[in-house]
Amino acid sequence: MKPLDSATTHVLYLHGFRSSPLSTKAQMVGRWLAENRPGVHFWCPQLPPSPRQAMDLVFAGIAGWPPATMAAVGSSLGGFYADVVAEATGCRAVVLNPAVDPARDLAHYIGEQSTWQNPEERFYFRAEYVDELRAMTPAALTQPERYAAVIAKGDELLDWREMCARHAGATTLLLDGSDHALSDFADQLPFVLRFLRLIP
Repeated sequence: MKPLDSATTHVLYLHGFRSSPLSTKAQMVGRWLAENRPGVHFWCPQLPPSPRQAMDLVFAGIAGWPPATMAAVGSSLGGFYADVVAEATGCRAVVLNPAVDPARDLAHYIGEQSTWQNPEERFYFRAEYVDELRAMTPAALTQPERYAAVIAKGDELLDWREMCARHAGATTLLLDGSDHALSDFADQLPFVLRFLRLIP
């Protein structure tokens, strides 16, 4: 495949709450890049439960990346983090059923949690993490043309109307059905890749 103008050269994938780099969507994006755009640098870190520590890890890892040709892709809580990264760096972002107000939503999950991919793996979500989320929430998204959003009306956890309102002006793929996990993500992957200018 020949390169495209302003194609993305670095992709940061941010997984959601209770998820990991083993998430189906992260694996799908990483596999596609390895097979079709091996020159693109792909990084999907395991994010710690603390939002502040998660963002410290991310910003340290992308410190040398070029904002003009990097992109953050994030699902659910990772979508919220992708917004934070894009607002801080000016890069492009693709959000997949993004959390809009995770401080509000995750206040109900304080306590011991397990990961989806490995239920035996436990972590503790602390009350102060809610404050960390609140502190880093962007007031509003600037330059919405830098954003793309895949939003499912069938999301059983998050309100699609809130997601659309938060990302007003973004290039949006609004699905009538689907679910929070975007179980049909293979169908939406071309939309993501096109926005990142990795396919025509």
